[in-house]
Amino acid sequence: MNVDIPEGRNAIEYVWGEMVPGIGPAAANFSLAVYAHTTLGLREFEAARLRIAQINGCLFCLDWRTERDGLKVEEEFADAVAKWRTTDAFDERTRLAAEYAERYALDHHGLDEEFWHRMTAHYGQTEIVELTMSLGSWLAFGRLNRVLGLDAMCVLPGH
Repeated sequence: MNVDIPEGRNAIEYVWGEMVPGIGPAAANFSLAVYAHTTLGLREFEAARLRIAQINGCLFCLDWRTERDGLKVEEEFADAVAKWRTTDAFDERTRLAAEYAERYALDHHGLDEEFWHRMTAHYGQTEIVELTMSLGSWLAFGRLNRVLGLDAMCVLPGH
């Protein structure tokens, strides 16, 4: 832990809610909104989220699986995400979501016309904006939790 947490306090609630009250709750609301208001399919959502988690190294994010209507991705899904280029477990939308996540996190300047041609062949403009905002949330907040050492004790509110 890289932040001092008062004895008996929940680290996530303290850091995200009390330490910076003008920023933390707004950040938490944005983070939760990505899950509550997504229109993306579960597989592409999780492929992008897990690829960011793998890059960030956030322990909680790596362990978390989004659930929708009682469904989660299969147990082997995270391994397939790490092998997004070669796995046969993905359709083109899911593969593109993992690719976009990786390139967004590691080489956003390298998102060239060829990539955007493939992306717009499978995703509408609104979906691209939504996915991009989701990637930004996961990249920023997963790294925040990892850097501050919160990821080993992270519990999302309401889950």
